[in-house]
Amino acid sequence: MSDLLESRLALLDQPAHRALLAQSLHGIERESLRVDPHGDLALTPHPRALGATLTHPTITTDYSESLIELITGTHTDHGALLGELTDIHRFVYSELGDEILWNQSMPAHLPAEADIPIAWFGSSNTGMLKYVYRRGLAYRYGKAMQCIAGIHYNFSFSEALWPVLATPDEAATLSAQDLQSAKYVALIRNFNRVSWLLMYLFGASPALSANFLQGKPHQLRQLDDDTLYLPYATSLRMSDLGYQNKAQAGLKPCYNDLATYVAKLYDAVSQPWPEYEKYGTIRDGEWIQLNTNILQIENEYYSSIRPKRVARRGERPLRALATRGVQYIEVRCMDIDPFSPVGVSESTARFLDAFLLFCALEDSPPFGESGHCQASTNNFLTVVKEGRKPGLMLNQEGTPIPLATWGRDLLERIGACAALLDRVHGGTAHQDIVAAQAIKLDDPAHTPSAKVLATLQDEGLSFHAFTLKMSQQHAQTLRNQPPSAEQEAQFREQAAQSLAEQYALEQKEMGNFDDFVAAYQAGLLGN
Repeated sequence: MSDLLESRLALLDQPAHRALLAQSLHGIERESLRVDPHGDLALTPHPRALGATLTHPTITTDYSESLIELITGTHTDHGALLGELTDIHRFVYSELGDEILWNQSMPAHLPAEADIPIAWFGSSNTGMLKYVYRRGLAYRYGKAMQCIAGIHYNFSFSEALWPVLATPDEAATLSAQDLQSAKYVALIRNFNRVSWLLMYLFGASPALSANFLQGKPHQLRQLDDDTLYLPYATSLRMSDLGYQNKAQAGLKPCYNDLATYVAKLYDAVSQPWPEYEKYGTIRDGEWIQLNTNILQIENEYYSSIRPKRVARRGERPLRALATRGVQYIEVRCMDIDPFSPVGVSESTARFLDAFLLFCALEDSPPFGESGHCQASTNNFLTVVKEGRKPGLMLNQEGTPIPLATWGRDLLERIGACAALLDRVHGGTAHQDIVAAQAIKLDDPAHTPSAKVLATLQDEGLSFHAFTLKMSQQHAQTLRNQPPSAEQEAQFREQAAQSLAEQYALEQKEMGNFDDFVAAYQAGLLGN
């Protein structure tokens, strides 16, 4: 353990500072496709009884009308966090009829591209902006790629924590906002250095349905007529099957400071890309994408972690970051856990807390010109495709190192952070989940990705049949525990309010959509 990590842990172990750690906030966004009883994509509209996706704070859709997104509030307690996520699932299931939620990151059987429904958010200018953005994604990446689902973990430390960790120079030269942003950016740098470990320990998408690639060339192996896989993969969802296209290839911001990150993304949302210019923005009188730039909006940039600031209605996320700094981080690389009814377990959330605390406290020097930033990216991509390969070597700042050796060293340091969190919250839950990961490094057969593949092979199941079976089991578990009358009344009131808010917005936003888009692109809305 480094001297800096040890000294910072000792500093935060003081009673007054432990109280600051207890104020950390957690939130979860869980994506999931709605499917019919056969596991085929549900082509029905988002159930009206669940509310309006444009204005509902908890139940919305992501890319497709069939891709539901369930969003918790923020909590200091993991039990409350997972409890809310479970309650949302129970209510959703009360309105799904015979449909179920697909409990895997890689999609169910998909129809032809043209038949995958894009999410509809109503006729207001704000709703149309979201719809046109998604039409642009279809042209740029294809609709099937947008049906991949995951878990997003939102996390923030108490704002009062950062001055405790500030160096004398930082305390003398940085405002509170700039200090907080700098510390979150340093956390993100460390996250990028070692996030391969999350993919190894929790990746759960080593296979996919052959239907997903729809005849496109690939380097995957055939397990059966319906299943493609890689023998040592941990997370094909996070591999270069995804958003690794030429337009985004040159972005890869290394997060040395917030200003550079913002500038890099600002350039991407401002610079035209020749291939997208060929499509244009309006075809046959209809908008097909918001612009022809490398990114339509900054959220199009696909990354495993994002610095975030809650934006006001109509405000560009980049403007929110640039003017008010980083408020929290969003971890975006976690696969849906196919063995959990709600796609993520409380123990995984606790591991993420210890992991993120480690990333915040460990020394995080800026990435230089030595290629270490690219090496981190390469480590990540190597692990998602062949992380369980015997004897796999990674690149640790230019030096080859066995994955298992590096992983054990990280678990020791993350374990020290977990011990501090247990002294904050009581019990041993954080240390227990960190300690439980060691067996996965000793024997890859214990990883979720290996368990998925073993089940397919041992039971003779296709990827589709396995996921449908697990999803049906989880659906029954949740349906057997319906929401209480009080909870159901609260959800129904929330749904009705969201419908009223969307209707009001549609009556208010009657202006010209072209002008609305131009104002949004200029970052003028919401001021």
